[in-house]
Amino acid sequence: MISSRLRIVTRKSPLALWQARFVQARLVALHPGLAIEMVSVHTSGDKLLDAPLATVGGKGLFVKELEQRLLCGAADLAVHSMKDVTVDLPPGLVIPVVLAREDPRDAVVSQQHVDLQSLPHSALVGTSSLRRQCQLRAIRPDLKLLSLRGNVGTRLRKLDEGRFDAIILAAAGLKRLGLAARIRTYLDPDLLLPAIGQGAIGIECREGDEDLIHLITPLGDPRSGVCVRAERALNRRLFGGCQLPIAGHAEILHGELRLRALVGSVDGTKILRDAICGPPEQAEELGTRLAEKLLAQGADVILAELQRAPP
Repeated sequence: MISSRLRIVTRKSPLALWQARFVQARLVALHPGLAIEMVSVHTSGDKLLDAPLATVGGKGLFVKELEQRLLCGAADLAVHSMKDVTVDLPPGLVIPVVLAREDPRDAVVSQQHVDLQSLPHSALVGTSSLRRQCQLRAIRPDLKLLSLRGNVGTRLRKLDEGRFDAIILAAAGLKRLGLAARIRTYLDPDLLLPAIGQGAIGIECREGDEDLIHLITPLGDPRSGVCVRAERALNRRLFGGCQLPIAGHAEILHGELRLRALVGSVDGTKILRDAICGPPEQAEELGTRLAEKLLAQGADVILAELQRAPP
């Protein structure tokens, strides 16, 4: 049996805290007698801001210390942005719940320019995502892409200080923080395919904690969960980390799951795209099959070259 008090472990960033408090509020609304304590952690990913994530361990740095709290019993639940979660969870942990997905698109934020097309030649654009870099370079090879780390507020401050002509951020984070007004334009997935899991929040807990899983299950959104499973199966078969130029986005349209994927070189000169459709109940199989299609087209060569490249 679970106790009447739960501990949610979260990063200390404003967006992570928003997500954890959102889950807290939903749980208390469902279970009014439940007391929930926040356990906030300043993770390695939040501390190591002077180097690209790809060179210091990838986005897994944002979650592994939260997972350690679960494994040692110091917390009961961890709340994650699913795009930060590695494809393989540590033994003993599961993500039984994915909440209803927010807007999965990327967005252009700029003081003076309304979209990518209106940026001047050689404009300075901030993003540290290799996925975004490869697609942006394919669209606008003249742009100068510069590293941009830190939480949403830090990134916006750097833009406002004039260090960039534009920055690219996930629309979901801006919306959740009440900053949707900063968005100049949303980037359609046909133009810039989102990150795997982008816009989705997942709840992680210890495997076998059935009472707790039963408690949190009503928070889940089955459609979002199916889509995220398809995307993560794609990433797993591609042996993809969070810091490789891999994109994937699934949606359910007219009862059918449609999954799109992309693998590219960071310089944008090689871009492989493909898609697959099928029954939602075959989500993970569809993700694996789409990955196989990309591998047959040469995705394995592109990804191997990236993993061999010096930092």
